[in-house]
Amino acid sequence: MTEFHRFRIDTGDRVGMTMDVLKVFYGRGINLKDVEVEPGTICVKFERLSDFDIGSLVSDILNLDGVTGIREIELIPHEEKQKYLNTVLDAVTEGILAVDRHGVITTLNPSAEKILKMKREEAIGKNISAFLSAELPIEKTISRGESYDNVEIILKNGNDHTHYITSGRPILDEAGRPIGAVASLRDIESVMDLVYSFTASPMVTFDDIIGQSGKINRVKEMARSVARGNSTVLIRGETGTGKELFARSIHMASLRRNKPFVAVNCAALPDTLLESELFGYEEGAFTGARKGGKQGLFKYADKGTIFLDEIGEIPTHIQVKLLRVLQEGKIRKVGSEEEIPVDVRVIAATNRDLEKMVASGQFREDLYYRLNVIPIFLPPLRERKEDIPVLAGHFIDTLSQKMGKEVRGISGKAMGKLMDYDWPGNIRELSNIIERALNLCADYIQPEHLILNEQQLESQGVPAYGGELKLRDIAAKAERTAIESALKENGSIRRAAAKLGISHSTLIAKMKKYGLERKPVAK
Repeated sequence: MTEFHRFRIDTGDRVGMTMDVLKVFYGRGINLKDVEVEPGTICVKFERLSDFDIGSLVSDILNLDGVTGIREIELIPHEEKQKYLNTVLDAVTEGILAVDRHGVITTLNPSAEKILKMKREEAIGKNISAFLSAELPIEKTISRGESYDNVEIILKNGNDHTHYITSGRPILDEAGRPIGAVASLRDIESVMDLVYSFTASPMVTFDDIIGQSGKINRVKEMARSVARGNSTVLIRGETGTGKELFARSIHMASLRRNKPFVAVNCAALPDTLLESELFGYEEGAFTGARKGGKQGLFKYADKGTIFLDEIGEIPTHIQVKLLRVLQEGKIRKVGSEEEIPVDVRVIAATNRDLEKMVASGQFREDLYYRLNVIPIFLPPLRERKEDIPVLAGHFIDTLSQKMGKEVRGISGKAMGKLMDYDWPGNIRELSNIIERALNLCADYIQPEHLILNEQQLESQGVPAYGGELKLRDIAAKAERTAIESALKENGSIRRAAAKLGISHSTLIAKMKKYGLERKPVAK
């Protein structure tokens, strides 16, 4: 490896000073590799030679008029600055790429090497088009001086692909003309991890699932066992039995626990939004599509788990795309021909009779078998009534704390009333009834504080919708009755909405308003 001498020469500020110093080197036939001049200082770099008399060189320079001192240094100033800059660039996790006005790569830090899958020593000094697509946004930055922010880039190289987010800024001369550009790059996985770290909701485990009955314990044991794998899970159970609670517990017991858990209520999203939310969309894919497009929930859940609740509500054309994800692990954004690989464990849930839906052509048979790899059936509360006391005690403790109310407990007669009830709404209904009782009682829940259904509420002279039964109350009650009837007859929120002549989203809003849940279709 070539070694160099570096000297700092302190001088007075006079015309011709630098020329006089350079003449000394020229007269001795020394080839200077680098020269840096500032007022009062000249720094030089030249090759170290074994038979060279450095002492006589130093003496000649010191004899020059205006030279006040000379000393050997480790680095000349711009080398030192470059080392500091390189150290900073090497330390940051964000990829940094810089090019000159001709598109020649001048800077590429290790993070950019990793993201772009190229070696620095091979890339520096070569045109960016030799490695990447000529349609990259940095090309416009070089030619037009335009900045850009958070542009998603997918580059294909055979079977391999590079997926990252990039922002870029032009390097301008004194006249404001672009003479190069610098771009920052972030691997899409690191972006997703950062988003997840800020948006992740508190997770639950199997220990948070309340119950001591044999039925619930057997289900928990099975779920714990399957959590360790990657197979698709289909959770079956009535409304309010805790399907999402089990899905979150499976995720937390799996090797994916430190990656995203994404929950999607397929019934709550209209058909037009469901596809773009699940798979994402490209910029301009449809009217109102935001600039830059959008990542889908499947990509957001990459390396983690996606929970598809109410899977029976997914329309047929989206069932096809979902089947492709399960078969090949690839998604395609709305408005794009590009297939993006994803590594996502799917946990689906439903309270519908999927077998009957397959027989009637409402649900694809191939998708059914892809989802039904590991079925888990959650027992309704009426089949595990021995868990009601512990569940009621849990809700009394947690809800009274939230309400800032000191409630001592529940009487034996009140507990008997809970045990005799059939619980069509399961655990969710029990939680609601306990919360209602806590609002009505002073310090102890008695039978009269447990209002178990709307008919009992009205029989006690309390209008179900609050206040006196004015015209708006009568209209609301008629509307609720019509919605309940349509849901019962049609078994699907979308078909019920069509029967009622309203949109899917409007029906969802009204169901929330009246506290309605679609009852499961009996097998």
